[in-house]
Amino acid sequence: MIKKILIVLIFLAGGFFSTAEAQMAKGEYAVIIEGYDWGPAVSKVVLSFNDTVTAVNHQDYSVFVERQTDCMVLPADQASGERRVLYAYVSDAEGKVTPQGRHITLVLAVAPNMPLGSPIQYARNESCRGNDWIDYQITVTHNATEQTWNTEVDRIMPLIDQFDLSGQYKHDSVTLTYAAYAPEAEESNEKLPLIIWLHGGGEGGTNPSIPLIANRAANYASDEIQALLGGAYVLVPQTPTRWMDDGKGGSTSGQENDMYNEALMALIQDYVAEHPGIDPDRIYVGGCSNGGYMSLKLILLHPDYFAAGYISALAYQSQYISDEEIQRIKNVPIWFVHAKDDSTTVANNTVVPVYERLKAAGAENVYLSLYDHVVDITGFFGGEDYHYNGHWSWIYCHANECRRDADGSLVMLEGRPVTIMEWMAAQRK
Repeated sequence: MIKKILIVLIFLAGGFFSTAEAQMAKGEYAVIIEGYDWGPAVSKVVLSFNDTVTAVNHQDYSVFVERQTDCMVLPADQASGERRVLYAYVSDAEGKVTPQGRHITLVLAVAPNMPLGSPIQYARNESCRGNDWIDYQITVTHNATEQTWNTEVDRIMPLIDQFDLSGQYKHDSVTLTYAAYAPEAEESNEKLPLIIWLHGGGEGGTNPSIPLIANRAANYASDEIQALLGGAYVLVPQTPTRWMDDGKGGSTSGQENDMYNEALMALIQDYVAEHPGIDPDRIYVGGCSNGGYMSLKLILLHPDYFAAGYISALAYQSQYISDEEIQRIKNVPIWFVHAKDDSTTVANNTVVPVYERLKAAGAENVYLSLYDHVVDITGFFGGEDYHYNGHWSWIYCHANECRRDADGSLVMLEGRPVTIMEWMAAQRK
């Protein structure tokens, strides 16, 4: 009996507790924010403890969130409420599973129709335009003891944390911010391609983390896409306003010049010059909506510079592209992505006539993945029956799901079907 008591005392002295017994919680937490097809969500909360934890039951915890922004008054159901806890596990401070430790991670339900999960908010009014981070406050309560965690001490964002977000470039009176990802150096010292992504109209500003996460563009640094390209640099420039800004308070769809293309091209050239590991024969430019406009604009102005373009939700109207310009870019490999029900950038005014004119001019390496709708490609939220906004065709591009041309045929390369990223990896000047 004495021996058993000694064993118990030794065990307790070592600091091993279940979460119900770990009474000295710090009250601090970290959030893990992940990018999804519809945008970012707080997917996990990592709680800190003073004592070592060996077991956890997710039903013991409640999570309440409050969302606030200076840009607008949020509807009540988007401003505060309960988050559903799916399961929990003992972890380290970064949310990685461990058999025992001083942290537990709560996994939260996320979905495109759960706005309480989003740490950003889209606003369009006199003071704000587009997506931006908001004040996202979490209070976690242990139901039995009423202990709480309400102090955020860390914010973990997979993929985004691999980017350098400090980039800034000034050209004449224009200053652009940018995010950049550099792959690990190859032992062979082989030069690697550069992927340039240009954001949509809702991601302008001076915080380049927004273009990376508002529509999952950070995925170009993912293991999958990096492996397809054998490693690649990723450059994500950000405009203070929008790429289609005409400099006079309005927007251009190609009928007149925009105010940013010169500064943007200078930034790209400067970045390439500063990174000798980039292969100048494999520079790829793409973007969505506003960024789709600017991608095509750069190709029109510099057709010999880019090895390929990958453009979704094109906002450049065909009527403003001359036949001479079509001839100039017909040999540039371009893969367009669009949805038929896109009411923002209407396909019949933009991508369809541009694609058809390029084909008529003899373009042999130009494709158009034209979807009926933008649907849930995960299968978790209804699959083909769940329709996102038709403007969001970039979902297919970021996820490397595009495989077919406008007529429904598979895009082939060297006798085998390829995805958009596999195709792009093979393009060089």
